[in-house]
Amino acid sequence: QVQLVESGGGLVQAGGSLRLSCAASGRTFSAYTMAWFRQAPGKEREFVSAISRSAGTTYYADSVKGRFTISRDNAKNTVYLQMNSLKPEDTAVYYCARHTTAGYIDISDYYLPSRYAYWGQGTQVTVSS
Repeated sequence: QVQLVESGGGLVQAGGSLRLSCAASGRTFSAYTMAWFRQAPGKEREFVSAISRSAGTTYYADSVKGRFTISRDNAKNTVYLQMNSLKPEDTAVYYCARHTTAGYIDISDYYLPSRYAYWGQGTQVTVSS
């Protein structure tokens, strides 16, 4: 069973930064695309960013492009999300997720929550104005 544990959330003022981490159990971490999603109160879960197995390809939602950076360390089974220039609208619970399919996946599969089989418990990020 795969377990994902997020950390690094908290309360920050607008313009500030946070770095989220997601530690994964298991020996096949490097075989899977990893992603970050977020969910604000009363809203659906939305895609934030994804990173391919070797970190050669990254994707970002337009709302975070240029402010957030996703990375991974396969030796540590960990994926990160560096969040800079935070805005109040970034306030949400942030979840990391592991894709259902090992290996190559089509670009359209990066963005869909239904294509991710394992999820962490989430970490709260609150940005005050």
